Amino acid sequence: MSQISKIGVIGAGHMGSGIAQKIAQEGMDVVLIDIKQEYVEKGLGTIKSLLDGGIKRKIFTQEKADQTLSRITGATDLNAVADVDLVIEAVFEDRKVKTQLFLNLDKVCSEKTIFATNTSSFYVGEFAAKINRPDRFIGLHYFFHPAKNKLLEIIPHTTTGKETIDKAIQFAGRHGKIAIVVKDSPGFAVNRFFIPSSNEAARMLEEGMGNIPTIEEGSKRAFGIGMGSFEILNVTGIPLAVHASKSLGDELGLFYDTPAIMKTQMDKNMDWDLKTGEIEEEKIAAIVDRFYGICLGVAATIVDEGVATMEDVNLGAKIGLRWSKGPFEIMNHIGIDKTCEVVEAITQRYPGFKMPEILIEQKKIGKPFAFKVVDLDIKEDIAWITINRPDAMNALNEAVVQQLAEKFEKAENDPGVKAIVFQGAGKTFVAGADIQFFVDRIKVGKIGDIESFTRKGHELFLKIENCPKKTIALLDGLSLGGGSEMALACQFIIATKAGSMGFPETGIGIVPGLGGMLRMERHVGLELAKYYVFTGRPLSAQDAHDLGIITKIVEPKAVGEAIREIADRIETDKYQRRAIPEKFLDLANVFNTGNMNHIFAGKPLTGLPEDLAKKTAANLSTKSMIALKMADDTMNKQVNMSIPEAVECELGILDRLFSTHDAFEGLSSVGRGKPVFKGK
Repeated sequence: MSQISKIGVIGAGHMGSGIAQKIAQEGMDVVLIDIKQEYVEKGLGTIKSLLDGGIKRKIFTQEKADQTLSRITGATDLNAVADVDLVIEAVFEDRKVKTQLFLNLDKVCSEKTIFATNTSSFYVGEFAAKINRPDRFIGLHYFFHPAKNKLLEIIPHTTTGKETIDKAIQFAGRHGKIAIVVKDSPGFAVNRFFIPSSNEAARMLEEGMGNIPTIEEGSKRAFGIGMGSFEILNVTGIPLAVHASKSLGDELGLFYDTPAIMKTQMDKNMDWDLKTGEIEEEKIAAIVDRFYGICLGVAATIVDEGVATMEDVNLGAKIGLRWSKGPFEIMNHIGIDKTCEVVEAITQRYPGFKMPEILIEQKKIGKPFAFKVVDLDIKEDIAWITINRPDAMNALNEAVVQQLAEKFEKAENDPGVKAIVFQGAGKTFVAGADIQFFVDRIKVGKIGDIESFTRKGHELFLKIENCPKKTIALLDGLSLGGGSEMALACQFIIATKAGSMGFPETGIGIVPGLGGMLRMERHVGLELAKYYVFTGRPLSAQDAHDLGIITKIVEPKAVGEAIREIADRIETDKYQRRAIPEKFLDLANVFNTGNMNHIFAGKPLTGLPEDLAKKTAANLSTKSMIALKMADDTMNKQVNMSIPEAVECELGILDRLFSTHDAFEGLSSVGRGKPVFKGK
């Protein structure tokens, strides 16, 4: 299947220019079209202004900004997109204008070109039905600002072809979007519960439940957001909110329709006044319950109707709206009884809104919702296993490891599967283990739970390493800690230039605990393995390839071909001894036996270039000395052991390791600041 490489965007306003900017930032060519040259120039100017702002904030280099602009071509003639792979429509929400645009594009564009609409108000299928390529028509709903917001709703209609859907999903990943696939329905997924939330804020004001600052605070507490409902309305525009809610109300009934106070505010052409009045604390709880009743009830209805899965609803809220928890995670947090109570109150307030079946059934079960976090997709003879927690950088926790084991076993036992590929959703492979799990267990003295979790991880990784079918890690982004250890357990690693590996554990008071120490030693020898484990310095895809750890580095569009080549032809012993390239020899010398003695005695490193010695000493000063000593002792012992024996050696230190002050201090510091280690 060919990939989408050249894209056209129609409409150079804020949304269209933002889409074009994001696509170009990620290395693809894009043609930006509008009806007048002045509109095109304004769109290009907006992009340049945003890039300049990114340079000032050190998000981009000047070179990156220049490269991005060089990939964008402005035009006013639709013939400029005649040969593109994908055209994205981002014009204003007018049914006739959009329909005519697609009719015109249908005459101009190549047969291969896929059409996409960024509509948020209309059915995708109604536009597809008017043209001659309904199988190559899809919805791609971006969220503001599209150059920054990572969420993308992919909306197939009833006759969208599977290849079109697959290409859209691949395209989403290539330009840094986290995609959820949703049903072609009013509001799709996220707007379906977000718009009623905004409406309800206005209704609560109208009813006198609280003033604006109080309702603002209630929305912030309910959803863990930094910007409350009224401020969001001010930023996105009250007319847009009125238009969106009217569209939903027309399709779904009065429950979704625009509150009168919102229309009045639009007619005033004024933003909501966020500053007048004090927060009335005694009213917050009722306001939070009202927000929960609306949003949780609608989210459950979405799942009842098959619009989206629970997991995608959660992702949509966390990625697109920046909620701290998704709707179903909130339900688990407050409990199913409380959830049903607040939603039932909404059904009483709005008779047209019915209690969702999924909540009725879950209350009978009396347990929290369980979420799918690992996906298995078998395409021909290749099994693709995807860790789907992009909001948590695909971190490993108990549910992930359990589901990985289940999906792996299913793929391994499928006689039609030749190779099993592991990948992470979004721009991260796996950013290590879920730190909070460790912190929570240490607090209550349940280190045995950590040992059990780690043993299950080792057992899975050994099965992956010794699988009779080829196992391949796809590193198309960051991997850290347990993620790099998972990749090392695979028989092959394919990476793009964005791929990387790293072992940051000693900087948070622990050591790599899922085979990273022993497998790095098998690849690069003891001294160089110690360098990467002790310093935590990242390994770029190129360096890992030069050391023989990564099998191949490929462009994103060549991933499928590389996996096919491995599945069909390549055989190798991943641990075959290799000469260390010259550029790594000084790094290997850092942790030779003599220098290890110096490190633990507090003496200067010797026999090294001065700059390397200084940098390494500065690096080690930020590490836990007790973690370094335990890592050193463990790695020395593992050298002469078989891999299963070395695994047991690693498991044997966990009780002592996680009982240290440094482990708790380091793990607790993540996201807070620099830990203070005591070496005990």
